[in-house]
Amino acid sequence: MVSNSIPAAPAGYTRTAVALHWLIALLIICGFALGWVMTGIPGFTPTKLRYFSWHKWIGVTVFALAIVRVVWRATHVPPGLPAGMPAAQRIGAHAVHVLLYGLMLAIPVAGYLYRSASNIPVVYLGIVALPRLIDPDPVLKATFRTLHVILNDVLFSLVVLHVLAVVKHQVLDRDGLLSRMLPFSK
Repeated sequence: MVSNSIPAAPAGYTRTAVALHWLIALLIICGFALGWVMTGIPGFTPTKLRYFSWHKWIGVTVFALAIVRVVWRATHVPPGLPAGMPAAQRIGAHAVHVLLYGLMLAIPVAGYLYRSASNIPVVYLGIVALPRLIDPDPVLKATFRTLHVILNDVLFSLVVLHVLAVVKHQVLDRDGLLSRMLPFSK
């Protein structure tokens, strides 16, 4: 007999979800930092070129991990939100999470297409040459560069909003939401 019931939401996230969250968060922070530092270095120095390589490797890794994370999320029921949370906050939390997932995929793609349009290869970890998806094109180069920067600005804003929401839940609401995502609280 097949059950039509929906599985109950767990009390916390799985260890895999927690690990993916923090690993991707760390990589995104490193990618932001490298992006700001490398674009502030004048000319094409060996250090700047090294930072660009690391930035691209981080982007490819975030993209791959984001795919794993989306698949994991689609196949594992996340914990429910607190019962007393207002509907507007529930909708906002869901919207921010959907946007974060989308940006974790879209930003690396925009960066990759920017490099392809610039005729600059992406050699992952200095070992695996990734295929160029589009031909060199100065118009597309400018478009994808702008898109990459704008999407990163949006991501930065959403990350700040996400962190502020965590602080609100921890300090004001004291609803234990943060403990569900802390790796050492399991």
